[in-house]
Amino acid sequence: MLYAVIDIGSTTMRMAIYQISPDKLELVHKRKYTVGLAAYVQDGRMTTAGIDKACEILAKFQSFLTSFNIKNVAAFTTAALRNAENSKEAVSEIKKRTGIDLHIVSGDEEATYDFIAATHDLDYDEGFIVDIGGASTELIRFADGKILHKISLPIGSLSLHTKYCTDFLPTEAEIAQMADEARKIINTANEFKNISHAEICGIGGTCKGARLLYNEMYHLPDTNDAVPADKIPEIISHFTRGHEFSDEDITILLKSVPDRLHTIIPGLVIANELAKIVNAHSITYKDAGMREGFLYTHVIKN
Repeated sequence: MLYAVIDIGSTTMRMAIYQISPDKLELVHKRKYTVGLAAYVQDGRMTTAGIDKACEILAKFQSFLTSFNIKNVAAFTTAALRNAENSKEAVSEIKKRTGIDLHIVSGDEEATYDFIAATHDLDYDEGFIVDIGGASTELIRFADGKILHKISLPIGSLSLHTKYCTDFLPTEAEIAQMADEARKIINTANEFKNISHAEICGIGGTCKGARLLYNEMYHLPDTNDAVPADKIPEIISHFTRGHEFSDEDITILLKSVPDRLHTIIPGLVIANELAKIVNAHSITYKDAGMREGFLYTHVIKN
């Protein structure tokens, strides 16, 4: 069975098509548009321009699915619309104009789907799962195959960039401001304090981009999935605006994270503060997330 999952995030809009059998799923096709919906939120409300943009991309997805007669479709949105004051009205308008039944995934649901996908074949049974999105960060502490604590923090790579950065890359002063806000918000999660050491499994685009950037900078093979925590400040510092960049530096950035040039450093600022608070040695990327967690929960089990 072919099954399409559409995910409207704060930074990107994605459609992934899976071949599903009774005991596994296989990604066979994916499409992505970098939209930056979080930047269309003004005074806490999703603007008409943001709704128009979402409808425009959804129409492209719809046309593709119709061409290949793929009828099993699920669509959801996360923090970009969830956090908007007019989220229900915006989703209703999108459904009216596209015919797509769009579900607003709560922070709790998002964290649960992330956990299910990330731990599906994980080689350790205790630690943290982190998903740094454009407008929110999902943080899960787990042990023995169970969630101990989960929280959706109202901070993301795109929202930080929009609030503090005046160009693609941030200055030292802007990095300090972002780190201060990230630290304050993370410190509100009392369940995640006073931890001597923890493994971190990172999922989502920011953690993927961090891995790609790290591997390029340090000439490591693409098979390497771990970014040492003590290298994250080095990466942030290396790509701080005001520093002199070589042609190699620019090439590494453009090659590694072409869709996240403006959000990768704010995302790494959040990752750095998270790694410090749980005393992590590294962040290991896993190519799984909410879409797969949704399918494991609602489709494969059924």
